[in-house]
Amino acid sequence: MKRIYHYSIKLVIPAMLLIYTACQDKLDIQPENKTFGSGIDYTLTNNMISPLLGLYAKVYEFPWEIYQTYSYRGDDVNPAGDQAPFIHQDNFSYAPDDWNLDGVWRDLYVNVLTANSAIEQIKLYAQNATGTTNADQYIAEANTLKCWDLFKLSRMWGAILVPKTSSNPSDLASIPVMSKDSVMYYISDQMDKALPNLPDMRPNQRTDITGGVTKYTALALKALANLELKNYQGVSDATAQIIASNKFTLYPDFYELFKIPGKLADENLLEYQYSDYGAATGNQERYLWDQFGPGEWTPAVSGAGGGWGFYEPTMKYVKFMLDRGETIRLETSVLFTQRGIDLLHNQSGYSTTPAFVSNTTRDGDIWSNHVRYIFQSGKHYLPSIQLTPGRTDYGSNKNFICIRYSEILLMYAEALTQGATGTVLTADQAVNLVRARAHLTALSGVTTNQVMDEKFAELAMEWGTRFYDMVRLEKYSELSYEGRTFTADKIFYPYPQPEVDLLNSLHN
Repeated sequence: MKRIYHYSIKLVIPAMLLIYTACQDKLDIQPENKTFGSGIDYTLTNNMISPLLGLYAKVYEFPWEIYQTYSYRGDDVNPAGDQAPFIHQDNFSYAPDDWNLDGVWRDLYVNVLTANSAIEQIKLYAQNATGTTNADQYIAEANTLKCWDLFKLSRMWGAILVPKTSSNPSDLASIPVMSKDSVMYYISDQMDKALPNLPDMRPNQRTDITGGVTKYTALALKALANLELKNYQGVSDATAQIIASNKFTLYPDFYELFKIPGKLADENLLEYQYSDYGAATGNQERYLWDQFGPGEWTPAVSGAGGGWGFYEPTMKYVKFMLDRGETIRLETSVLFTQRGIDLLHNQSGYSTTPAFVSNTTRDGDIWSNHVRYIFQSGKHYLPSIQLTPGRTDYGSNKNFICIRYSEILLMYAEALTQGATGTVLTADQAVNLVRARAHLTALSGVTTNQVMDEKFAELAMEWGTRFYDMVRLEKYSELSYEGRTFTADKIFYPYPQPEVDLLNSLHN
Protein backbone atom coordinates (compact mmCIF):
# COMPACT_ATOMS: atom_id res chain seq x y z
CA MET A 1 0.00 0.00 0.00
CA LYS A 2 1.47 3.34 -1.04
CA ARG A 3 1.48 6.04 1.57
CA ILE A 4 0.15 9.36 0.39
CA TYR A 5 2.63 11.81 1.82
CA HIS A 6 5.78 10.91 -0.09
CA TYR A 7 4.11 12.42 -3.14
CA SER A 8 2.68 15.41 -1.32
CA ILE A 9 5.91 16.55 0.28
CA LYS A 10 7.67 16.68 -3.07
CA LEU A 11 4.76 18.52 -4.62
CA VAL A 12 3.88 21.31 -2.28
CA ILE A 13 5.58 21.83 1.03
CA PRO A 14 8.72 23.35 2.43
CA ALA A 15 9.80 22.20 5.86
CA MET A 16 7.93 23.76 8.75
CA LEU A 17 10.07 25.82 11.03
CA LEU A 18 9.25 26.70 14.60
CA ILE A 19 11.48 29.46 15.90
CA TYR A 20 11.02 31.01 19.34
CA THR A 21 13.28 33.99 19.99
CA ALA A 22 11.88 37.27 21.34
CA CYS A 23 8.20 38.04 22.03
CA GLN A 24 6.33 38.49 18.71
CA ASP A 25 9.47 37.61 16.78
CA LYS A 26 9.64 34.37 18.74
CA LEU A 27 6.49 33.21 16.97
CA ASP A 28 8.09 33.13 13.54
CA ILE A 29 6.59 29.83 12.34
CA GLN A 30 6.36 29.04 8.66
CA PRO A 31 3.40 26.64 8.55
CA GLU A 32 3.54 23.72 6.19
CA ASN A 33 1.92 24.63 2.84
CA LYS A 34 1.99 28.32 3.81
CA THR A 35 3.48 29.66 0.59
CA PHE A 36 0.90 32.22 -0.52
CA GLY A 37 2.16 34.35 -3.37
CA SER A 38 5.39 32.43 -3.64
CA GLY A 39 5.00 29.97 -6.46
CA ILE A 40 1.62 28.27 -6.00
CA ASP A 41 -0.84 28.89 -8.82
CA TYR A 42 -4.28 28.63 -7.26
CA THR A 43 -5.93 28.58 -10.64
CA LEU A 44 -4.62 25.01 -11.04
CA THR A 45 -7.61 23.67 -9.16
CA ASN A 46 -6.70 20.04 -9.80
CA ASN A 47 -4.04 20.62 -7.15
CA MET A 48 -6.64 21.47 -4.50
CA ILE A 49 -5.91 18.22 -2.69
CA SER A 50 -2.23 19.07 -2.30
CA PRO A 51 -2.49 21.10 0.94
CA LEU A 52 -4.55 18.31 2.47
CA LEU A 53 -1.98 15.72 1.49
CA GLY A 54 0.68 17.87 3.10
CA LEU A 55 -1.37 17.98 6.29
CA TYR A 56 -1.70 14.20 6.40
CA ALA A 57 2.05 14.03 5.90
CA LYS A 58 2.67 16.30 8.86
CA VAL A 59 0.27 14.44 11.14
CA TYR A 60 1.78 11.06 10.24
CA GLU A 61 5.29 12.33 10.98
CA PHE A 62 4.55 12.88 14.66
CA PRO A 63 7.72 12.76 16.77
CA TRP A 64 8.18 9.75 19.02
CA GLU A 65 8.00 11.72 22.30
CA ILE A 66 4.39 12.74 21.61
CA TYR A 67 3.06 9.23 22.06
CA GLN A 68 5.24 8.56 25.08
CA THR A 69 4.27 11.78 26.85
CA TYR A 70 0.59 11.33 26.04
CA SER A 71 0.33 7.67 26.98
CA TYR A 72 2.54 6.46 29.82
CA ARG A 73 0.95 7.80 33.00
CA GLY A 74 -1.63 5.02 33.41
CA ASP A 75 -1.35 1.89 35.53
CA ASP A 76 -1.01 -0.16 32.35
CA VAL A 77 2.43 1.05 31.27
CA ASN A 78 5.78 2.41 32.47
CA PRO A 79 8.10 4.55 30.30
CA ALA A 80 11.05 2.26 31.18
CA GLY A 81 13.57 4.21 29.14
CA ASP A 82 16.55 6.33 30.09
CA GLN A 83 14.85 9.74 29.89
CA ALA A 84 14.62 11.23 33.38
CA PRO A 85 11.60 13.48 32.67
CA PHE A 86 9.57 10.46 31.54
CA ILE A 87 10.43 8.53 34.69
CA HIS A 88 9.54 11.49 36.90
CA GLN A 89 6.30 12.24 35.06
CA ASP A 90 5.23 8.61 35.31
CA ASN A 91 5.54 9.12 39.06
CA PHE A 92 3.47 12.33 38.74
CA SER A 93 6.40 14.66 39.36
CA TYR A 94 6.31 17.38 36.70
CA ALA A 95 8.70 20.22 35.91
CA PRO A 96 7.80 23.05 33.50
CA ASP A 97 11.26 22.89 31.94
CA ASP A 98 11.10 19.17 31.07
CA TRP A 99 12.28 18.98 27.47
CA ASN A 100 9.55 16.66 26.25
CA LEU A 101 6.72 18.91 27.40
CA ASP A 102 7.90 21.84 25.31
CA GLY A 103 8.63 19.60 22.33
CA VAL A 104 5.20 17.97 22.40
CA TRP A 105 3.40 21.30 22.85
CA ARG A 106 5.21 22.83 19.88
CA ASP A 107 4.87 19.83 17.59
CA LEU A 108 1.13 19.55 18.14
CA TYR A 109 0.61 23.26 17.60
CA VAL A 110 2.58 23.05 14.38
CA ASN A 111 0.02 20.47 13.25
CA VAL A 112 -2.88 22.72 14.26
CA LEU A 113 -1.44 25.67 12.35
CA THR A 114 -0.68 23.42 9.40
CA ALA A 115 -4.35 22.40 9.32
CA ASN A 116 -5.47 26.02 9.34
CA SER A 117 -2.99 26.79 6.57
CA ALA A 118 -4.30 23.88 4.50
CA ILE A 119 -7.85 25.16 4.91
CA GLU A 120 -6.81 28.65 3.83
CA GLN A 121 -5.17 27.28 0.70
CA ILE A 122 -8.07 24.99 -0.17
CA LYS A 123 -10.34 28.02 -0.03
CA LEU A 124 -8.03 29.89 -2.42
CA TYR A 125 -8.21 27.02 -4.89
CA ALA A 126 -11.99 26.93 -4.50
CA GLN A 127 -12.28 30.61 -5.38
CA ASN A 128 -10.82 29.82 -8.79
CA ALA A 129 -12.85 26.68 -9.42
CA THR A 130 -15.91 26.33 -11.59
CA GLY A 131 -18.56 23.74 -10.89
CA THR A 132 -18.52 21.20 -8.08
CA THR A 133 -15.32 20.74 -6.09
CA ASN A 134 -14.17 18.64 -3.14
CA ALA A 135 -13.28 21.75 -1.16
CA ASP A 136 -15.87 21.20 1.56
CA GLN A 137 -14.72 17.61 2.06
CA TYR A 138 -11.05 18.58 2.22
CA ILE A 139 -11.78 21.36 4.73
CA ALA A 140 -13.79 18.92 6.85
CA GLU A 141 -10.88 16.45 6.82
CA ALA A 142 -8.41 19.16 7.82
CA ASN A 143 -10.69 20.24 10.69
CA THR A 144 -10.97 16.66 11.90
CA LEU A 145 -7.21 16.19 11.93
CA LYS A 146 -6.78 19.54 13.66
CA CYS A 147 -9.31 18.62 16.33
CA TRP A 148 -7.59 15.27 16.91
CA ASP A 149 -4.46 17.18 17.91
CA LEU A 150 -6.39 19.75 19.96
CA PHE A 151 -8.00 16.82 21.77
CA LYS A 152 -4.58 15.47 22.74
CA LEU A 153 -3.32 18.89 23.79
CA SER A 154 -6.32 19.51 26.03
CA ARG A 155 -6.15 16.08 27.63
CA MET A 156 -2.55 16.77 28.59
CA TRP A 157 -2.80 20.46 29.56
CA GLY A 158 -6.48 21.14 30.17
CA ALA A 159 -6.96 24.79 29.21
CA ILE A 160 -5.19 25.46 25.93
CA LEU A 161 -4.97 27.89 23.04
CA VAL A 162 -7.32 27.20 20.14
CA PRO A 163 -6.40 29.05 16.93
CA LYS A 164 -9.71 28.52 15.18
CA THR A 165 -8.97 29.95 11.75
CA SER A 166 -5.59 31.63 11.58
CA SER A 167 -2.41 29.91 10.51
CA ASN A 168 -0.37 32.92 11.60
CA PRO A 169 1.74 31.79 14.57
CA SER A 170 1.98 35.34 15.87
CA ASP A 171 -1.73 35.20 16.61
CA LEU A 172 -1.04 32.67 19.37
CA ALA A 173 0.21 35.58 21.44
CA SER A 174 -3.24 37.19 21.49
CA ILE A 175 -5.48 34.11 21.81
CA PRO A 176 -6.90 33.52 25.30
CA VAL A 177 -6.84 30.01 26.71
CA MET A 178 -10.01 27.95 26.52
CA SER A 179 -10.98 25.69 29.40
CA LYS A 180 -10.83 21.97 28.81
CA ASP A 181 -14.62 21.69 28.74
CA SER A 182 -14.80 24.53 26.21
CA VAL A 183 -12.23 22.78 24.02
CA MET A 184 -14.25 19.56 24.10
CA TYR A 185 -17.47 21.42 23.24
CA TYR A 186 -15.60 23.10 20.39
CA ILE A 187 -14.35 19.75 19.06
CA SER A 188 -17.83 18.22 19.26
CA ASP A 189 -19.31 21.21 17.43
CA GLN A 190 -16.61 21.11 14.74
CA MET A 191 -17.28 17.43 14.14
CA ASP A 192 -21.00 18.17 13.71
CA LYS A 193 -20.07 20.72 11.05
CA ALA A 194 -17.66 18.32 9.35
CA LEU A 195 -19.96 15.27 9.23
CA PRO A 196 -22.15 16.23 6.22
CA ASN A 197 -19.06 16.80 4.08
CA LEU A 198 -17.06 13.68 4.89
CA PRO A 199 -17.15 10.39 2.95
CA ASP A 200 -19.77 7.95 4.23
CA MET A 201 -17.45 4.94 4.27
CA ARG A 202 -14.74 3.22 6.24
CA PRO A 203 -11.25 4.71 5.98
CA ASN A 204 -10.07 1.56 4.16
CA GLN A 205 -12.73 2.12 1.48
CA ARG A 206 -11.29 5.44 0.36
CA THR A 207 -9.46 5.37 -2.96
CA ASP A 208 -8.31 9.01 -3.09
CA ILE A 209 -6.51 8.98 0.27
CA THR A 210 -6.21 5.41 1.47
CA GLY A 211 -7.08 5.18 5.13
CA GLY A 212 -8.05 8.84 5.28
CA VAL A 213 -10.60 10.52 7.53
CA THR A 214 -14.29 9.71 6.99
CA LYS A 215 -17.62 10.54 8.61
CA TYR A 216 -17.01 7.80 11.14
CA THR A 217 -13.63 9.16 12.21
CA ALA A 218 -15.38 12.43 13.02
CA LEU A 219 -18.14 10.63 14.92
CA ALA A 220 -15.52 8.75 16.93
CA LEU A 221 -13.75 11.99 17.83
CA LYS A 222 -17.09 13.56 18.76
CA ALA A 223 -17.77 10.60 21.04
CA LEU A 224 -14.34 10.93 22.68
CA ALA A 225 -14.85 14.65 23.30
CA ASN A 226 -18.25 14.03 24.86
CA LEU A 227 -16.80 11.25 26.98
CA GLU A 228 -14.38 13.78 28.46
CA LEU A 229 -17.39 16.01 29.19
CA LYS A 230 -19.27 13.11 30.78
CA ASN A 231 -22.07 13.83 28.33
CA TYR A 232 -22.96 10.18 28.11
CA GLN A 233 -26.02 10.69 25.93
CA GLY A 234 -23.80 12.48 23.44
CA VAL A 235 -21.41 9.53 23.56
CA SER A 236 -24.25 7.08 22.98
CA ASP A 237 -25.67 9.07 20.09
CA ALA A 238 -22.34 9.38 18.28
CA THR A 239 -21.20 5.79 18.78
CA ALA A 240 -24.66 4.46 17.89
CA GLN A 241 -24.35 6.05 14.46
CA ILE A 242 -21.08 4.23 13.89
CA ILE A 243 -22.52 0.91 15.06
CA ALA A 244 -25.76 1.35 13.07
CA SER A 245 -23.81 1.95 9.87
CA ASN A 246 -22.89 -1.76 9.84
CA LYS A 247 -19.65 -0.77 8.16
CA PHE A 248 -17.29 -1.79 10.96
CA THR A 249 -16.46 -5.19 12.38
CA LEU A 250 -13.92 -6.47 14.86
CA TYR A 251 -10.91 -7.97 13.13
CA PRO A 252 -11.19 -11.69 13.95
CA ASP A 253 -7.56 -12.21 15.00
CA PHE A 254 -6.61 -9.86 17.85
CA TYR A 255 -2.94 -10.86 17.64
CA GLU A 256 -2.60 -10.03 13.94
CA LEU A 257 -4.68 -6.85 14.16
CA PHE A 258 -1.60 -4.93 15.31
CA LYS A 259 0.67 -6.42 12.66
CA ILE A 260 0.84 -6.45 8.86
CA PRO A 261 -2.36 -8.50 8.30
CA GLY A 262 -4.31 -5.94 10.33
CA LYS A 263 -3.28 -2.92 8.27
CA LEU A 264 -6.39 -1.06 7.10
CA ALA A 265 -8.67 -3.54 8.84
CA ASP A 266 -12.42 -2.95 8.91
CA GLU A 267 -12.01 -2.25 12.63
CA ASN A 268 -9.89 0.86 12.26
CA LEU A 269 -11.47 4.32 12.26
CA LEU A 270 -8.22 6.28 12.39
CA GLU A 271 -4.92 4.76 11.38
CA TYR A 272 -1.65 6.46 10.45
CA GLN A 273 -0.31 5.03 7.21
CA TYR A 274 3.27 3.88 6.59
CA SER A 275 4.86 1.79 3.89
CA ASP A 276 8.15 0.48 2.52
CA TYR A 277 6.39 -0.24 -0.79
CA GLY A 278 7.22 -3.94 -0.50
CA ALA A 279 10.78 -3.28 -1.63
CA ALA A 280 14.05 -4.22 0.06
CA THR A 281 15.56 -0.79 -0.52
CA GLY A 282 14.52 2.67 -1.58
CA ASN A 283 11.91 5.05 -0.31
CA GLN A 284 9.92 4.23 2.78
CA GLU A 285 7.66 6.06 5.19
CA ARG A 286 8.12 4.67 8.67
CA TYR A 287 7.19 5.64 12.19
CA LEU A 288 10.05 5.57 14.72
CA TRP A 289 9.10 2.24 16.27
CA ASP A 290 12.58 1.97 17.81
CA GLN A 291 11.21 3.45 21.04
CA PHE A 292 9.21 0.24 21.56
CA GLY A 293 11.86 -2.16 20.32
CA PRO A 294 13.96 -4.52 22.43
CA GLY A 295 17.33 -3.45 23.69
CA GLU A 296 18.37 -7.11 23.44
CA TRP A 297 16.70 -9.93 21.49
CA THR A 298 17.27 -12.84 19.19
CA PRO A 299 15.00 -12.26 16.22
CA ALA A 300 13.78 -15.15 14.11
CA VAL A 301 15.12 -13.27 11.08
CA SER A 302 18.81 -12.70 11.57
CA GLY A 303 19.82 -9.05 11.31
CA ALA A 304 16.44 -7.59 12.26
CA GLY A 305 16.99 -4.44 14.29
CA GLY A 306 15.99 -3.79 17.88
CA GLY A 307 15.31 -0.58 19.71
CA TRP A 308 15.56 1.53 22.85
CA GLY A 309 13.59 -0.53 25.35
CA PHE A 310 10.96 2.08 26.24
CA TYR A 311 7.27 1.51 27.10
CA GLU A 312 6.86 -1.36 29.53
CA PRO A 313 3.54 -2.99 30.49
CA THR A 314 3.14 -3.02 34.26
CA MET A 315 3.18 -6.04 36.54
CA LYS A 316 -0.23 -4.84 37.74
CA TYR A 317 -1.62 -5.19 34.23
CA VAL A 318 -0.12 -8.65 33.70
CA LYS A 319 -1.61 -9.94 36.95
CA PHE A 320 -4.96 -8.32 36.16
CA MET A 321 -5.07 -10.16 32.84
CA LEU A 322 -4.04 -13.50 34.34
CA ASP A 323 -6.71 -13.14 37.02
CA ARG A 324 -9.32 -12.71 34.28
CA GLY A 325 -8.21 -15.80 32.42
CA GLU A 326 -7.09 -13.72 29.42
CA THR A 327 -5.20 -15.52 26.68
CA ILE A 328 -5.04 -13.88 23.24
CA ARG A 329 -5.20 -10.32 24.56
CA LEU A 330 -2.45 -10.90 27.11
CA GLU A 331 -0.23 -12.70 24.61
CA THR A 332 -0.76 -9.85 22.14
CA SER A 333 -0.31 -6.98 24.58
CA VAL A 334 2.74 -8.13 26.56
CA LEU A 335 6.14 -9.39 25.47
CA PHE A 336 7.91 -11.23 28.28
CA THR A 337 11.56 -11.46 29.26
CA GLN A 338 12.66 -14.42 31.34
CA ARG A 339 13.46 -12.04 34.18
CA GLY A 340 9.91 -10.73 34.01
CA ILE A 341 8.52 -14.25 34.08
CA ASP A 342 10.67 -15.13 37.07
CA LEU A 343 9.53 -12.03 38.93
CA LEU A 344 5.93 -12.87 38.09
CA HIS A 345 6.36 -16.41 39.38
CA ASN A 346 7.69 -15.00 42.64
CA GLN A 347 4.44 -13.11 43.15
CA SER A 348 1.96 -14.79 45.49
CA GLY A 349 -0.55 -16.78 43.50
CA TYR A 350 1.37 -16.66 40.20
CA SER A 351 3.91 -19.46 40.63
CA THR A 352 2.60 -21.10 37.47
CA THR A 353 1.43 -19.41 34.29
CA PRO A 354 0.01 -20.51 30.93
CA ALA A 355 2.40 -21.73 28.24
CA PHE A 356 2.06 -18.56 26.16
CA VAL A 357 3.75 -16.63 28.97
CA SER A 358 7.14 -17.12 27.39
CA ASN A 359 10.08 -15.01 26.28
CA THR A 360 9.68 -16.55 22.82
CA THR A 361 6.79 -15.20 20.78
CA ARG A 362 4.64 -17.41 18.61
CA ASP A 363 6.61 -15.98 15.64
CA GLY A 364 9.94 -17.14 17.04
CA ASP A 365 11.43 -13.87 18.30
CA ILE A 366 13.20 -14.27 21.65
CA TRP A 367 13.12 -11.42 24.20
CA SER A 368 16.32 -11.25 26.23
CA ASN A 369 16.66 -9.82 29.72
CA HIS A 370 17.40 -6.12 29.89
CA VAL A 371 18.17 -3.70 32.70
CA ARG A 372 15.47 -1.23 31.63
CA TYR A 373 12.42 -3.44 31.48
CA ILE A 374 10.90 -6.81 32.33
CA PHE A 375 8.08 -6.64 29.76
CA GLN A 376 7.49 -4.77 26.52
CA SER A 377 4.44 -3.72 24.54
CA GLY A 378 3.27 -6.34 22.08
CA LYS A 379 0.84 -3.95 20.42
CA HIS A 380 3.84 -2.02 19.10
CA TYR A 381 5.69 -5.15 18.00
CA LEU A 382 6.11 -6.41 14.46
CA PRO A 383 7.46 -9.97 14.22
CA SER A 384 10.74 -10.09 12.37
CA ILE A 385 9.23 -12.67 10.00
CA GLN A 386 6.75 -9.98 8.85
CA LEU A 387 9.46 -7.54 7.82
CA THR A 388 9.77 -6.98 4.10
CA PRO A 389 12.85 -9.01 3.07
CA GLY A 390 15.81 -6.66 3.08
CA ARG A 391 14.31 -4.26 5.61
CA THR A 392 15.77 -4.48 9.10
CA ASP A 393 14.40 -1.46 11.02
CA TYR A 394 12.19 -2.44 13.95
CA GLY A 395 8.53 -2.27 12.95
CA SER A 396 9.23 -1.24 9.36
CA ASN A 397 6.02 -1.21 7.26
CA LYS A 398 3.76 -1.26 10.35
CA ASN A 399 0.85 1.20 10.58
CA PHE A 400 -0.13 3.04 13.78
CA ILE A 401 -3.74 2.45 14.84
CA CYS A 402 -5.35 5.36 16.71
CA ILE A 403 -9.09 4.59 17.08
CA ARG A 404 -10.64 1.12 16.86
CA TYR A 405 -14.20 -0.15 16.63
CA SER A 406 -13.78 -2.07 19.89
CA GLU A 407 -13.29 1.27 21.64
CA ILE A 408 -16.50 2.54 20.02
CA LEU A 409 -18.43 -0.47 21.34
CA LEU A 410 -17.03 -0.03 24.83
CA MET A 411 -17.69 3.72 24.91
CA TYR A 412 -21.26 2.99 23.86
CA ALA A 413 -21.60 0.37 26.60
CA GLU A 414 -20.20 2.71 29.24
CA ALA A 415 -22.58 5.47 28.19
CA LEU A 416 -25.53 3.13 28.70
CA THR A 417 -24.31 2.02 32.13
CA GLN A 418 -23.99 5.71 33.02
CA GLY A 419 -27.67 6.34 32.26
CA ALA A 420 -27.76 7.15 28.56
CA THR A 421 -30.31 5.53 26.27
CA GLY A 422 -29.19 3.47 23.30
CA THR A 423 -30.70 2.79 19.93
CA VAL A 424 -28.69 -0.08 18.47
CA LEU A 425 -27.38 -2.57 21.05
CA THR A 426 -27.65 -3.19 24.75
CA ALA A 427 -24.61 -2.62 26.92
CA ASP A 428 -24.33 -6.39 27.34
CA GLN A 429 -24.34 -6.95 23.59
CA ALA A 430 -21.66 -4.31 22.96
CA VAL A 431 -19.34 -5.66 25.65
CA ASN A 432 -19.89 -9.27 24.66
CA LEU A 433 -18.92 -8.60 21.06
CA VAL A 434 -15.51 -7.51 22.35
CA ARG A 435 -15.28 -10.39 24.82
CA ALA A 436 -16.20 -12.99 22.20
CA ARG A 437 -13.14 -12.11 20.13
CA ALA A 438 -11.05 -12.50 23.28
CA HIS A 439 -12.51 -16.00 23.78
CA LEU A 440 -14.23 -14.98 27.03
CA THR A 441 -17.70 -15.95 28.18
CA ALA A 442 -20.60 -13.50 27.86
CA LEU A 443 -21.64 -11.20 30.70
CA SER A 444 -25.13 -10.24 31.77
CA GLY A 445 -26.19 -6.99 33.39
CA VAL A 446 -22.83 -5.28 32.86
CA THR A 447 -21.89 -2.43 35.17
CA THR A 448 -19.69 0.60 34.58
CA ASN A 449 -16.89 -1.09 36.53
CA GLN A 450 -17.09 -4.14 34.29
CA VAL A 451 -16.93 -1.94 31.20
CA MET A 452 -13.84 -0.23 32.64
CA ASP A 453 -12.23 -3.61 33.25
CA GLU A 454 -13.00 -4.55 29.66
CA LYS A 455 -11.43 -1.34 28.41
CA PHE A 456 -8.37 -2.01 30.57
CA ALA A 457 -8.01 -5.48 29.04
CA GLU A 458 -8.76 -4.41 25.47
CA LEU A 459 -7.09 -1.01 25.14
CA ALA A 460 -4.04 -1.14 27.41
CA MET A 461 -0.91 0.52 26.00
CA GLU A 462 -3.07 2.39 23.45
CA TRP A 463 -3.09 6.20 23.47
CA GLY A 464 -3.29 6.60 27.24
CA THR A 465 -6.89 5.39 27.34
CA ARG A 466 -6.54 3.86 30.78
CA PHE A 467 -5.09 7.00 32.40
CA TYR A 468 -7.71 9.32 30.97
CA ASP A 469 -10.53 6.93 31.92
CA MET A 470 -9.36 6.75 35.52
CA VAL A 471 -8.95 10.53 35.69
CA ARG A 472 -12.41 11.12 34.23
CA LEU A 473 -14.03 8.73 36.71
CA GLU A 474 -11.87 10.03 39.59
CA LYS A 475 -10.57 6.54 40.30
CA TYR A 476 -7.32 7.95 41.57
CA SER A 477 -6.57 4.93 43.73
CA GLU A 478 -6.05 2.85 40.57
CA LEU A 479 -3.30 5.26 39.50
CA SER A 480 -1.70 5.12 42.96
CA TYR A 481 0.14 1.84 42.54
CA GLU A 482 3.63 0.43 43.02
CA GLY A 483 4.72 3.34 45.18
CA ARG A 484 3.03 6.10 43.18
CA THR A 485 0.55 8.54 44.68
CA PHE A 486 -1.84 10.26 42.29
CA THR A 487 -3.89 13.29 43.28
CA ALA A 488 -6.24 15.53 41.32
CA ASP A 489 -3.64 18.29 41.00
CA LYS A 490 -1.55 15.90 38.84
CA ILE A 491 -4.14 15.49 36.08
CA PHE A 492 -2.55 18.08 33.81
CA TYR A 493 1.04 18.78 32.89
CA PRO A 494 2.33 22.28 33.70
CA TYR A 495 2.63 24.59 30.74
CA PRO A 496 6.16 24.37 29.32
CA GLN A 497 8.27 27.18 30.73
CA PRO A 498 9.45 28.46 27.32
CA GLU A 499 5.80 28.91 26.29
CA VAL A 500 4.89 30.62 29.57
CA ASP A 501 7.76 33.03 28.99
CA LEU A 502 6.45 33.70 25.51
CA LEU A 503 2.68 33.78 25.86
CA ASN A 504 0.98 36.00 28.42
CA SER A 505 -2.24 33.99 28.22
CA LEU A 506 -0.49 31.01 29.85
CA HIS A 507 0.39 32.92 33.00
CA ASN A 508 -1.50 31.67 36.04
